[in-house]
Amino acid sequence: MDQQYGGDQARTIGGDHLALRDQVLSELRRRIVDGDYAQGERLTENRLAEDFGVSRNPVREALRVVETEGFVQILPRRGAVVATLDETAIRDLFAVRQQLETLAAGLAAERATEQDVARLRRLLEEASAATEAKDFDQVAELNSALHLAVIEISGNRWLASLSAAMYHHVHWVFRLGAAQRAPHSWEEHIRVVDAIAAGDREAAAEAARLHVEAAATAALHSD
Repeated sequence: MDQQYGGDQARTIGGDHLALRDQVLSELRRRIVDGDYAQGERLTENRLAEDFGVSRNPVREALRVVETEGFVQILPRRGAVVATLDETAIRDLFAVRQQLETLAAGLAAERATEQDVARLRRLLEEASAATEAKDFDQVAELNSALHLAVIEISGNRWLASLSAAMYHHVHWVFRLGAAQRAPHSWEEHIRVVDAIAAGDREAAAEAARLHVEAAATAALHSD
């Protein structure tokens, strides 16, 4: 009886509940980032529950999370709508990116092992193949993967913590203009990785700074 009604049973039920919420959350983010749910589009609990084949409870919980993350806004008389990436939001995002990524690239140049560099090279190869195949969903995934790998290699846990939520938005912005941006982006990534491989902190930081500046310019003039 203790086993049936005790902590193990409670943890299993709670784990399933959280897992369902997290699945809905992940899919909701993905559909916003990939443009399945467009900026300004209304998202009702009933509609999302039907889309995902779940009850309204995990949808309601997921909406609360994406609201705090900035993907959704709750508007009077309209309810939840997909947020709009206006110029101010994009400028603010890239201002933070520049500070974090230049620091991360510089630290990575000092701390990267041969295995770390090999990992970055593999991501570059995969991204080149995805760009050639015009698989821009995969390109966007690899773009985030490369930046997060550099941050991880930097060995600074504060950078990793601060960047985790931000990169959902970086992915969103990149995905909107991936077809035009991808070839240039990966050329810039090669320069960053080359500098990290060479152990040149200043060159890595400068390559990262130039990359973020180019990405910001592309995002702000994507129309």
